[in-house]
Amino acid sequence: MSILKKEIEKHIKKLVHPLKEEKELLLALKAKLTKKELKLLKAWTEETPLEEIKAKLHLDEQHYADLSTKLIKKLNQEKIKQAICL
Repeated sequence: MSILKKEIEKHIKKLVHPLKEEKELLLALKAKLTKKELKLLKAWTEETPLEEIKAKLHLDEQHYADLSTKLIKKLNQEKIKQAICL
């Protein structure tokens, strides 16, 4: 299983169907997430240190927390789950 799939599954509360293959999954995520949200998700998969993520995405502590929360909420929306699952 890819690192991206594992990271997404970590943040989704209830996943009924398996996730799509990596290329299809990335295409679906690009369509549903903002560029910053996608960059944050990729940084999490690469296990980038927090300070490096914040510097790379030009975020302070509060904006990082807000973006993380928003990303996790989006991943748990039904329409996004439908887009990223088989």
